[in-house]
Amino acid sequence: MTGSRVNYDLIAFGGESTVVVEYEPDPRDQASYQSESQLENEFIRQLESQAYERVYITSETDLIVNLRAQLEALNNYQFSDDEWQRFYTERIASAGDGIVEKTVRIQEDYVQLLTRDDGSTKNITLLDKRDIHNNRLQVINQYAVDRGEGGAAFSNRYDVTVLVNGLPMVHVELKRRGVPIREAFNQSDRYQRDSVWAGSGLFEYVQLFVISNGTQTKYYSNTTRRQHIAD
Repeated sequence: MTGSRVNYDLIAFGGESTVVVEYEPDPRDQASYQSESQLENEFIRQLESQAYERVYITSETDLIVNLRAQLEALNNYQFSDDEWQRFYTERIASAGDGIVEKTVRIQEDYVQLLTRDDGSTKNITLLDKRDIHNNRLQVINQYAVDRGEGGAAFSNRYDVTVLVNGLPMVHVELKRRGVPIREAFNQSDRYQRDSVWAGSGLFEYVQLFVISNGTQTKYYSNTTRRQHIAD
């Protein structure tokens, strides 16, 4: 006899009769769950539907070019190349700054002073807190840092990052369903140790970390991640 496979479940069994029910098996199984890539793309699609701009940036060079463009748009001002170089190295990515200094800059000192080529000065806003709708939101994924690049201890590739006015502000690490959420935390923590400070250290501007396996989601600040993951 040929045809589709028929499945039966045993409902009751007695000395004189057996009762079964016919059913069609659910074709879904563990393998049909969203992969990390599918979860990532679906998340980005949702952000795009909320007016986040998806941009394709996978290197620090591209990140810096985009940062300049976003700050120029926010401040309605076009830097000369010399002005941008000074502003970037002195006000955004100073060699002596770490996570603490960059967090203070975003939280408190988000208006920085630019010295123009003619010697005059101009306020440059990194984050518009008076009218948050002026801030420009973008999303990138699979940003790569190669081992040795900017001093990075190991090669890393970040899942999803939200840029606010060109600065990385939110990092999202995703794992497929069934993978313990702690693995996403451990990976995010490893990035902190191995590479976020590499190069100009722009990823030290990240203020919020989000980890998810598609079922569970946690978020925590850049300074209290260990306390939050224990909750």
